[in-house]
Amino acid sequence: MITIHGIFASRAVRPLWVAQELGIDYQHIPTPYQGGATRTPEFLALNPNGHIPVLIDERPEGRVVVWESMACALYLARHHGRGDGSDLAPASPAEDAEALRWAFWAMTELEADALTVLMHRRGLPPERRDADRLAAAEQRVRGPLAVLEAHLQVQAQRGWPHLAAERFTVADVCVASVANWVRSSPELMHAFPHVHEWLQRCHARPAYRALKEKEAAQKSSAAG
Repeated sequence: MITIHGIFASRAVRPLWVAQELGIDYQHIPTPYQGGATRTPEFLALNPNGHIPVLIDERPEGRVVVWESMACALYLARHHGRGDGSDLAPASPAEDAEALRWAFWAMTELEADALTVLMHRRGLPPERRDADRLAAAEQRVRGPLAVLEAHLQVQAQRGWPHLAAERFTVADVCVASVANWVRSSPELMHAFPHVHEWLQRCHARPAYRALKEKEAAQKSSAAG
C-alpha cells in the first residue's frame, strides 16, 4: 500500500499525479502545509523537516519512507511503473537520465522564480503583491523558459510531443508541475508558445483532471 501525505495545491501534486497516471492503489491523506499539521510528533517522525509531501511504501521487505516531492515522484515511477515503455516510468537508462536531469533542473533553475510569479500574480492577497518583485522574477525566469522552449521545439520537430520521449513520462510531470506556476503570466506564455502548448497538453490529461476533481470534492466535503 502506498500512502501520500500532502494536498493537491502544493508540491505534493507531483507524487499524486504520478500515482494517478500509474493507476496504482494509494491512500491520500490530505495534510496541509499550514496550521501545524506537519509539526506534530507523528508527522515529524516521518519527515523531520516538517514538509509535505511524504510518501510511505509498505513493501514485503519493509517500509520505505520518501520525502522531497521530486524524489517521491521519481521513486513511484521507478518502483511502481512497468518500465517497458507502456506508462510514464523510464524504459531505458537514457529515459531515466532525462527524468533525473529535468527534475533537478526544474528545482534549481526554474522553481524559485516561477513560484514568485505565481504568488505575486495570484497566490497572495492583492495588498501583499509586489509589482517590482514580480517583474524581476518574470525577467529572470525567461532564461530557463528559453531553454525549455528550445528543447520542446526540437522535440516537436522530431514528432515527439513530450519532454523526454514520444510518450508522456515522469519527466513531464516533474517539469510541468513547476512550469505550471508561470501560466498565470500571459506575457510569458505568449513569449514561449511551445511551453504554453505543452503545459496545456500535460494539464489536460485525465489523471490530472481526476486529481482536480478529487480536490474539489474534498473541499466541498470539508465545507459542508
